[in-house]
Parts: sequence; structure tokens; C-alpha cells
Amino acid sequence: MTGTSTGTGKDSPSPLRVALVGYGLAGSVFHAPLIAATRGLALDTVVTSNPERQAQARAEFPEVRFAATADELWARADELDLVVVASPNRTHVPIATAALEAGLAVVVDKPVAGTAAEARELAALADARGLLLSVFQNRRWDNDFLTLRKLLADGELGEVRRFESRFERWRPRTKGGWRESGDPAEIGGLLYDLGSHVVDQALSLFGPATLVYAESDLRRPGAETDDDTFIAVTHASGVRTHLYASAVTPQLGPRFRVLGSEAGYVKYGLDPQEAALREGERPGPGGADWGLEPEDLWGRIGADESPLTDGGRPVPTLPGDYPAYYAAVSAALHGTGENPVTAYEAAAALEVLEAARKSAREGVAVKLS
Repeated sequence: MTGTSTGTGKDSPSPLRVALVGYGLAGSVFHAPLIAATRGLALDTVVTSNPERQAQARAEFPEVRFAATADELWARADELDLVVVASPNRTHVPIATAALEAGLAVVVDKPVAGTAAEARELAALADARGLLLSVFQNRRWDNDFLTLRKLLADGELGEVRRFESRFERWRPRTKGGWRESGDPAEIGGLLYDLGSHVVDQALSLFGPATLVYAESDLRRPGAETDDDTFIAVTHASGVRTHLYASAVTPQLGPRFRVLGSEAGYVKYGLDPQEAALREGERPGPGGADWGLEPEDLWGRIGADESPLTDGGRPVPTLPGDYPAYYAAVSAALHGTGENPVTAYEAAAALEVLEAARKSAREGVAVKLS
């Protein structure tokens, strides 16, 4: 992980006071529980005008305050230390900009912006103000990603030649809402949703992209934006990456299939943390049992041509660790650690997403400088 350790720009009491903008899926399932579980952070304010969401937040966090709009925060910016933007994608840039201009550190859910240029502008503003701007790429702390990163660091696969990553679902009917809107201003569709995860993971593991080719389709009746996308990335390191993001996959492929000069690694199934958070489970002190998966879901490593074998030895999956993201944010704000995911890293991923959109539209491979 890279980044520059920056503070809030003022002497803040500990724990640092956090305002969470948005209490939909991202805010209620991911951000609020993880903030509350992080030493050094305290959930102070939730921004939502929805009475049902206010009641939901109050039930779990009785001391939390509420604001109907993000604009209400700026008048009392001196009472806060960090703003977390978990509202719809189209609001990310304007709210993050306003928070930075109010002198507040910011965490933004992915995608941080609609374009790489906007992400860099936000990063430049944060740098100019001496404030932390971090992007919530929680899938860097998935159990399978942490396990694969360790296998690579230990040289278990040899020289990696091909990386396949799938984030597939079976949702044959559209649900509507801004995530499935065809309005470009909403920044919806799977390319910018699940694609943000798989591209960020690929760049984190194998470095900058030099060439991008993509296929993107609208498969479901009534679909307004992409729901079935494939991205091929050539990395400067020589690794070739194949990435899949789909809502129309009735038989799911392996989450990871990594082919090296010495061995391959295949892993099925999703990290259990999202499901646990959705069910109301929360990481506790120490988190000893958090993010664990059963042995029958472990991936396998080895070299075997026979389709009738299990394909190598099982590899214990490391525990997933979403709490580590906000622990790193807290450390960065307290001046004892680095920004876990910078906006510049997010801009690099957005460059790939923009190239993928162009490639799919024009039927060409797109070179990146």
C-alpha cells in the first residue's frame, strides 16, 4: 500500500469524530459498522433525510446525531474530523470537494469519481489543503485477495502469466434504482460497480496497465446500463489479466484462477464478510473469528492436467479483514500510518475503466500511456 500520512489539519480529540453521508447499502452495511468497530474513530453524525433510515441508525447507534443534508455539516465543521461519503456515485465529487474545502479529511466510497481527471483534481485539492483523502476499496481486504497476495509474495506460483478474476452474480431481473440507471450522470452499471473492485485488485497485484480491451453488454430485459462485462488488461509487468463482472451468470466460475510458471491457484466463493455484515454480525474486539471461512471453501494450488482430480493441495484461506481499512485510516489521521488507498491509485483504476468503456463502445483495444 502506498500513500502519504496526513492529518486533519487541527488538534482533534481522540477518538476522531466521523460524519457518514448516506445510510443506504454502503453506509448501513459497510461503513457505519466498521467505523464503530475502529479504535480511534467515533460515529458522530449520519446524514440522511429518510425517517426509516434514521430509525435504523438510531437503533444500532443510540448516540448518533443526524443531518438531513451534507450542507448542514459545513457550518459545524469544527465539530468533526472526518467525512465519509457513501451516497450515490454522482454525489461523490461535489460532497468530497465541499468537505475538503471545509477543512475536513475525507473517505469516499468507490468509485471516487466518474473520471480519472476528476479523481486527480480531488487528490490535488486534498494535497493543497494538507488533508487525507482516501478511497474505500474494501476488496483489498477480502480473504481470497489477502491469501493470493501472500502466495505471490512467497513465490508459490513462480512467474505469474495470467490472472483471472470473476465477480459474478445470478440476478436475471433488474431491480431499478440509480445503480441500474442509464443516465451517464448516475455513474451506474457493473463496469463502475463491480469493475471498480476487480480492476483495483488487478492493479494492486500486478502493476500499471498498458493495454485494455473490453466487451460490455445489456443482457436483461429492460436493462439500461451494462450488466455483463469482460475486461482484458495487459500489465507493464507482462501479466495478462482477464476480469469478469456480471449479473447474468447462472453457473459461477472461480473467483480467482491464477496461472504461473510453477503452479496455479484456483479459489471459488466470495469472502464472507459482506454476508456477515448484512446479517447484522459485527467485528468485535480483537476480531479473532471475523472473516474466517470453512475449510471446504479453501482454494487449491498445484499443477495437474487431469480434470478428474482436485487440482493440487488445499491452501488455508487467510481471514478477511475489512476492519483493517478504517484502522489504517485512523492511524493516518493520528499521524502514525499511511493512507491505505489514495485517490491517485483510484485514478489509475478509473483510467482502465474509461479505456474499457471506450474499447467496448468502439470494438478496439485501447493503449494507455
